[in-house]
Amino acid sequence: MTVKYDFMKHFIYYLALTFVAELSILQIHAQEKGWTIPAIDSKTYAGAPVANGSIGIMPWKGLFEVKHVMLNSVFERISERDVSRAQMGINPFIVHLSIDNQSVNEASVTDWKQAIDMKHAMHQTTFGISEKAEVSYNIAALGNLPHSGLIEVKIKALKDLSFKCTNEMDFPNQFINRYVGHKVLNDLEFHQTLMEASAYTAYKTHLIAASSAFFSTSSDVSIQCDDQTHLISGNIKAGETVLFYLVGTICSSRDFKDPIGEVERQVAYISMTGVNKILQGHYDYWADLWTSDIIVEGDMQAQRDIRFALFNLYSTIRKGSRLSVSPMGLSSQAYNGHVFWDSELWMYPPLLYMHPQIAKSMIDYRFDRLGKAIQKAHARGLEGALFPWESDDSGEESTPTWCLTGVLELHISADVAIAAFNYYQMTHDLQWLRTEGYPLIKEIAKFWVSKAEQNEDGSYSINNVIGADEYKHGADDNAFTNGAASVALRYASQAASLCGETPPIIWEKIAQNIRFSYLENGVTKEHSTYHGEMIKQADVTLLGYPLNIVSAEQQKKDLNYYADKIDSINGPAMSFSSYSIQYARLGLAKKAYEAFRRSYKRNLRPPFNVFAETPTSNNAYFCTGAGGMLQAVICGFGGLDLTPSGIVQHKSVLPPHWTKLIIKGVGQNKETFVVSKSRN
Repeated sequence: MTVKYDFMKHFIYYLALTFVAELSILQIHAQEKGWTIPAIDSKTYAGAPVANGSIGIMPWKGLFEVKHVMLNSVFERISERDVSRAQMGINPFIVHLSIDNQSVNEASVTDWKQAIDMKHAMHQTTFGISEKAEVSYNIAALGNLPHSGLIEVKIKALKDLSFKCTNEMDFPNQFINRYVGHKVLNDLEFHQTLMEASAYTAYKTHLIAASSAFFSTSSDVSIQCDDQTHLISGNIKAGETVLFYLVGTICSSRDFKDPIGEVERQVAYISMTGVNKILQGHYDYWADLWTSDIIVEGDMQAQRDIRFALFNLYSTIRKGSRLSVSPMGLSSQAYNGHVFWDSELWMYPPLLYMHPQIAKSMIDYRFDRLGKAIQKAHARGLEGALFPWESDDSGEESTPTWCLTGVLELHISADVAIAAFNYYQMTHDLQWLRTEGYPLIKEIAKFWVSKAEQNEDGSYSINNVIGADEYKHGADDNAFTNGAASVALRYASQAASLCGETPPIIWEKIAQNIRFSYLENGVTKEHSTYHGEMIKQADVTLLGYPLNIVSAEQQKKDLNYYADKIDSINGPAMSFSSYSIQYARLGLAKKAYEAFRRSYKRNLRPPFNVFAETPTSNNAYFCTGAGGMLQAVICGFGGLDLTPSGIVQHKSVLPPHWTKLIIKGVGQNKETFVVSKSRN
């Protein structure tokens, strides 16, 4: 039987299949847009950390280079007579690769590329080795294993070749009593070789331990270990690919009584579980985080910038940790890793909207150190709780003594109280309010009562402080300090009533009668003796947001006056995020977008657009600024606000070229909020 071939029919069928396939690919690519940040070509290099809330790994430009590993809340003195500093850990991610017995270095590779895969929380590098191989490696701080990280390596042979990859340990300079060795874990059918290292921090406050091990599913590789290096090697035929992993774990005596034993147990757990399953757990951890996301239509660069800010906040803190966030997160030792107001005022609000239980850890951190805050107030002859301007793990004041912020910048306590009550407003967790929230807020209210001074006209002043404008020392009636204290006292009264207590009358009396000063034109003064000088950052304008205690008319006056008073060269990035929110809520789209750009654009550093603190600094990654920028999106363009009844959405405006803003996975109920041009 002869079958006639209908060429045209099959050709049309082929075109249809091709169109469907290409359409599917385009749809997949469209969904993936905004998730990857490729490194641009640049003479300068600001590293982009990968972190999991416990450790922060800093990959660098060199091949397989990991500059350092940061540990969360592990502190040691800088010197015998100085304050504490967050510690780097022992670095188990030192890797060197050789092909055909020749070391692979920058001079021997081609087509070097790096990128950040935010969806999977991977730092990616790819390169070629002159007609021999294509190599890629990914670095991750494992989300599901908070003390561990991983390097995934793929080598595709273009011709038959041999490879060797070695692993060593690297110690921070100040560490003492260093030990490096190898160990074989054996138990019946279990056999695992690992490298291990340990050392004490400079003054033996903490013992740090690290371990590392190679894993591979290929039977054609060999893994060996001696007391200094770990080695994986093998032969690869042309066209074939070898995949292997280096897993590293770092623990400290802050978290474990036996950190040396714990790092060994972690490697044993990974070995018995299987690296593929561990890696899938990491992907699942981040998939859960990304159920809360921000989607921008009409501006792909803004989409990447916003998601990168979320990515870095999500990387820096984890649910249930009872820890908070330093301004630079887990990227470096900048600001000694201490916790400031940056935590409650700038980073906490976007986390509260997107992942309330992650944000709760930041309030847990303060509650756990309430006793030290009470002690600090008592040492000043005051009542209640005065939180340190810079806090380390102890909860005591850790600001260097030459810096008067540790003596006079008191608004931090009000910031903590406001954040605590906002957690209640988000969750309506009355049991938490009774047991932790209100006890914290109550002690802070007591502090402001003891600090405030009544004037002859019945008003109240708070004197001799440093406000958000840190260029003025010893200010009387600083606007933000007074405003924040007023809000904290009002929240204390509300919290007391919710918990079945009658609040002291003095709380509301001070809140209603706290003193603000004004210029002749009606603009709110920074402090009682302000005469128009430059300020470091937004202070008065914070009364409009986040405090929400001035009228729209007053907002406009204050915003217009202080816009050119802020130090735009040396001041931190956050000021104009507050401006952006207020302009958006006032319906001024162009001004809101201009302020949004000013809140971060000049602070981005190549090659990944990493956020620096100021337009002239390079101390990245600045999580504080990321928090401010995200508030501009969520609370400004998105119009979201917290009230006693929960989240409300105010009328807002979008930047002129944005067509839609979607904020999904918000709050306890994972709600979605949309702003589009048709809604404005």
